[in-house]
Amino acid sequence: MRISLLMTRLCTFALCLAFATTALAADPPQDQRKHTKLGMYATAVEAYEMWRTAPASVFIVDVRTPEEYEFLGHPTMAPNVPVQLWAGNFDAQKKAFPLADNPKFVEAMKQRFKPADTLVLLCRSGHRSVSATHKLAEAGFTNVYSMVDGFEGDKVADKASPDFGKRTKDGWRNSKAP
Repeated sequence: MRISLLMTRLCTFALCLAFATTALAADPPQDQRKHTKLGMYATAVEAYEMWRTAPASVFIVDVRTPEEYEFLGHPTMAPNVPVQLWAGNFDAQKKAFPLADNPKFVEAMKQRFKPADTLVLLCRSGHRSVSATHKLAEAGFTNVYSMVDGFEGDKVADKASPDFGKRTKDGWRNSKAP
């Protein structure tokens, strides 16, 4: 009788956890470039709530470069597994540092996580997390969310705003999450 009651409670807990995780999922982003093959999305606020509700079974992973992770900050619970790495000198024409795919990304993720684990991937603004999600889906991972607003969020598009062009409207950093 006790084993049956315990099993019932465990199953109920697992079902509630699965429902809670799904209930917090964001709608697909309007920006088509942020769509993933798995179709699972979360905002920074939703990702934090997912983790806070089940920290032993929801993993937030920062896929930015080690430099971004260290110098710009990161979620306290998120390990850094970069999907891309700095590839050379500053490109003055593009006004950016070039990035190249990290050939060890999937291998590093497989060493840390199981293919059925709930993962929420974040990058700067929600674009690199898409490519990271695709790589993991191709490697057999099935429960991978892309954080659509990333760590820094999207740029403010309103030209009348004093924050025009700045990343101040959403994202982990602006959400006040740890």
